[in-house]
This record gives sequence, C-alpha cells and structure tokens, in this order.
Amino acid sequence: MKKFTLFWILLCGISVYQSKAQFLMDMVDTTKMMGKGMLGVYQKYDHLKIGGYIQPQFQVTGDKGARSYEGGDFNSQENNRIMLRRSRIRVDYVYFGDVKKPGVQVVFQFDANERGFTVRDLWGRIFENNLKLFSFTTGMFARPFGFEINYSSSDRESPERGRMSQILMKGERDLGAMITFEPRRSLGIFTRIKADLGLFNGQGIYVSGDFDNYKDLIARISMKPVQLGKRMTISGGLSTLQGGLLQNTRYCYATLQKNGAYVVAVDSSAANLFGKSPRSYNGADIQLKIQNRMGSTEIRGEWIGGRQTGTAASSETPTALMTGRDGFYVRRFSGAYFYLVQNIFTSKNQLVFKYDWYDPNRLVKGKEIGAAGSNFSAADIRYDTFGMGYIRYMTENIKLMLYFARVQNEITALKGFTSDLKDNVMTCRIQFRF
Repeated sequence: MKKFTLFWILLCGISVYQSKAQFLMDMVDTTKMMGKGMLGVYQKYDHLKIGGYIQPQFQVTGDKGARSYEGGDFNSQENNRIMLRRSRIRVDYVYFGDVKKPGVQVVFQFDANERGFTVRDLWGRIFENNLKLFSFTTGMFARPFGFEINYSSSDRESPERGRMSQILMKGERDLGAMITFEPRRSLGIFTRIKADLGLFNGQGIYVSGDFDNYKDLIARISMKPVQLGKRMTISGGLSTLQGGLLQNTRYCYATLQKNGAYVVAVDSSAANLFGKSPRSYNGADIQLKIQNRMGSTEIRGEWIGGRQTGTAASSETPTALMTGRDGFYVRRFSGAYFYLVQNIFTSKNQLVFKYDWYDPNRLVKGKEIGAAGSNFSAADIRYDTFGMGYIRYMTENIKLMLYFARVQNEITALKGFTSDLKDNVMTCRIQFRF
C-alpha cells in the first residue's frame, strides 16, 4: 500500500511541471513516443516528459492450468482470462544546459496492474559534451544484449518476446553500469556505429539483492540502419555475455556422454566449492526493411547460443544459491527467432509471422529425455513456437492485435511430455498509448 501511495504522490508532483520541448530518446523496453533518437536533443531547456501505455487483453489456451510464455502461466482452473498485461508510466528528465558541461538524463518507469506494482526502470545517464561520443548509464535498466530484449513492448508486433529471450533475460533488466559509444556528431562511418559495455549483477530484477560476487560482463556492437538502394535499409549487431554464479556446493551437474549415450552426471569434487558456474552467451541479429506501396516489409532474426547455469527443474537463471546436493545444472543451449512483418492495403494494417525456438540442452533430443538412468527433466525439452497475427493501427494512440501462438514441445520419454501439450494461445489485445 505504501508503494502505491508513494507512486501517486510522485506522479501528481511531477505532472504539474510544464514540458518546454519534445524529448530525447527511447532506451530499453519503453514507449517510442518518448523519442525517436538522440539527435534531437540540443535545445537549451530542461526536459520533462510523461508517457506510457496500457495493454488490456483476452486470452484462450487449450487446457486449464497451461504453462505459458504468452503472458505467464494460466491458473489451475482456467483456460481463458482477461488481464492487464502491461500498464506502464514512464517519466524522463533531460538537461543539457551549457554545451561545455555534461548533460544528464534520469528515467523512472513503473508497471501497475492487477498483479501488483513493479519498478521497471530507475536509471541515470551522463552525456559528455566535449567529444559528443560517450555516455555513462547506471541504475536499473535493460541489459544491452541483442535486439528483441531492447525492443519496446509497445511497438513489438507479437504480444511477447520469444521463449529464448524470456528465459535467458527474464525481466530484461538488471542493476548495473554501462558506458556507451554513440556519436552525436558527424564522424563518417562511425556515426552509424553504437557500442555498449556494461557490468551487471546477473540475477535480474526479481531478486531482493545480489547474492554473490560474480558479475555479468555484457558487450554489444551494432550498426544503425544503412540505406541499400532507394527502398531498403539494413541494420544488425553482435552481442556477448560472460558471467556466472557462485558454486555454493561441491555438486555440479552437467550433460556428459557415458557408454554411447548422454546422461546428467554429477561432479562432486571438493574443488568445485566456491568456484564459478558459467553463464556464457553469444548472439547475432539482423533487421531488414523494404519500402513498398502498401508501407513496408520487415524481416528480423536473432540467434543466441552458449552455456547456461540453471537448476534441475528450470533453465532460467537461478535467483538463489544452491545448498546440499542441489547443485547448479550447466547446459549448452541454442535459440533463435524470425519475424516477417508485412503491411497490407495500407500502412495501418499489418500481418505478422513469427517463428522461434529454444533448446535448453542441445546435446540431447527426443526420447533421450526421460530414458532410464538419463536423469534429464522437463528443463531439457526443446520448444518451437509458430505465431501469426494481425495488427490494426486505428490511430497513433490505439493499436488492436489478434495473435495465435502454436507451441510445440519436443516429444520425449518423460512422463507428461510423451505428446504435444495443449498450450497454444490466442491473444486479443487493445493498446492505448499516450
């Protein structure tokens, strides 16, 4: 209750301030009405901007209590629901002042819905104004990894990010600090280059605090859209994450080959105690846009692979250290997504086709999972999701979405996963943005 009271006091207090100019930029998972880039920032004013969006939706799935990455698991006695998926309020303050002095940006973003009140962004950024090349960001903000992680939920053409993105980067955000190279003046070919280097706690925002000394080092270099011919633009990036978690027990589990078959084996060497359980991701993404008479055709794709530390029951990053024999499980994973977005009739209508997969343990497949003595679990099962949707932009503030996600799990020998689960989801959503 105190959180809600504080939130409304803050909102009422800042709403009386009159903004003098259009704002700066859209960073991380926020509304793009907040700004279309960093190049329009050079007014000598204080900037205060309030914006946000609301996403009420109705969903139907194939079975009661279905587990889902299309907005969270369904309750045990429901296969349809009305929910407020997101309800975001974002406040930005930007001050540049004297061009010889550093500029500053401060961002607060909150999510309030029937499930509670959540802080999404709390960060500050310093711009150096001598070279106009660098900025420094610290606080709670989205990890600078890949494309989909940082693509706004208000602009994305599917209701949710892919399963891979949600599992590897749950909540998208983390506490950390980042230095960014992004020229705000003409610098030849480097004007189109952006590079981020950040250090983060590693567990995300769904923990009460950091619980070990290991940090995640995340780096990304990307190319802003480049014109190819008269109608085509291309952009893309490369990302890496190198980190890990404290091995609080001497028990470490991994997938190894034994007698010609893969099994989960335990290493109980005393040398494992207080060591580092690895999290190592590498990714590449590309975006292609082609203008046409009806609007545009967009093709986007991203692949991520590497090693992930999880638990026996899940490949998500653990939110606590293990004790006793419940050690960490290290798996080699791979995943990807692909979008095809096509305007039809006019630019206000879009057809969306999406395919994504996430294989939490690429060393095993099919009925190897659940085989006698293998010790594999549901956390090792691959999922493929085929999505198709229609979007109608009624105005710049109202967007309608119909989207069907066909989810296919790997057929295994594991009880409960010997056939495809009834977890397909139909989503009907209306978005209001201001």
